[in-house]
This record gives sequence, structure tokens and C-alpha cells, in this order.
Amino acid sequence: MELRVSATRQELTRLKNRVRMAVRGHRLLKDKRDQLMKEFMAIVHENQRLRSELERRLGVAYRSFGQARALLSPPVLEEALMASSGPEEVSISYRRIMNVVVPEMELRKSGDESGEASGAGESGNKRSPGLGIPPYGLASTSSDLDDAIKEFQGILPLLVKLSEIERKIQLLADEIERTRRRVNALEYVLIPELEEAIKSVEMRLEEVDRANSSRLMKVKDIVRAH
Repeated sequence: MELRVSATRQELTRLKNRVRMAVRGHRLLKDKRDQLMKEFMAIVHENQRLRSELERRLGVAYRSFGQARALLSPPVLEEALMASSGPEEVSISYRRIMNVVVPEMELRKSGDESGEASGAGESGNKRSPGLGIPPYGLASTSSDLDDAIKEFQGILPLLVKLSEIERKIQLLADEIERTRRRVNALEYVLIPELEEAIKSVEMRLEEVDRANSSRLMKVKDIVRAH
């Protein structure tokens, strides 16, 4: 779309100022887009790493759970799985990446320290030392169930982290797309239109100058003839 402008020197100055601002904005937006892409790719790689880790740990957990299910009766297994290990909550904070507000999620378990302290002297059972005291009786279950629940408990924080990362990916992708459109609009629409308008005004001003010069020469010739 051609810009409609007046053929005046004031308008020419205004157009040149607009071009300088548009070029500067274009450069800043390109820098922002490039930086967002770097952040985006780093988060995508982290997402891929965490997904691979999640798949690996799920495989381990399901193998252990399958072995436990083969050894334990359904009522015993169901009773063990229904036992609660305590409430958990997700804490959410926010930070900015290139002016994009992204979430930071953290899984917190209520009473971790008190629960571990109270359970430390209850049993000498040596199964799955990383699990702590399971929320079910140990006499009727197996170490395979301990291993499976330990893996599943370790997977939950991983799922929370993946949720955080995938939300970041979505927000950054949306911002990259908006920035890309602005860059293209400046580069291929606004700046060319302004430059074309400047050329048009300069040509019309040159025509006016030539016409004024021609009139002045005719006036001089008329004055000299008299």
C-alpha cells in the first residue's frame, strides 16, 4: 500500500526520521528473535533429555511393578497402593525470559523432614534405602514393590518439571512467532513503503525546484528585455 504524503521538506524530514526509527526497531527485534531462539532451543534440548529420562524410569518402574504383581496377591497389592505417603503440592513462581513471563514449578511434600525423622527408628528393614519408610506394611510385600514405588515417586517431580518446560516452550514459541511477524512487517512492508515515499517526495521536490528555477530564469529574461 502506497503511503500518501505531502511533497514538503518538513514531510521529507519526518519520513526520514520514521525510517531511522523503523530500521533501529527492526534491528532490535531481530536481536530479540535470535536470543529467544537460543533460549527456545536450549529448553527444547532439556525437554528431550527429560523425556528420555522419564521413559527410562517408567520402564524400570513398570518392570519392578510387574514382578511385584506376579508375587503378591491382588488384595495385598491394592492395599499397599492405596496407602498414602502424605500430601504433595506444586509451588509456582514466575520469571522473565526476554520479557516473556514463564513459570517455575517445584514439587513440595508436606512433612518430609518430620516423616523421615519419625520413621528412622521404627524398623530395621533394609529394602530400598532410597525410598525411606514406605506407607504400607513391609511384612506382606516385596522389595520389587518398594523399587517400583521408589521409581514412581521419583517420576512425579520429573513430570512437574516437564510440565514447566513444555509451558515455557509454548510461551516462547508464541513470542517468537509474534516477533518474527513484526520483523517481517518492518523489513518487507513498512521500511520499503517509507523509502518509496521518501523517493517520491524527493522527486516531487526536485520537480518543484526545477519549475521554480525555470520561472526565475524567465522572469530574469523578461526583466532584461525591458
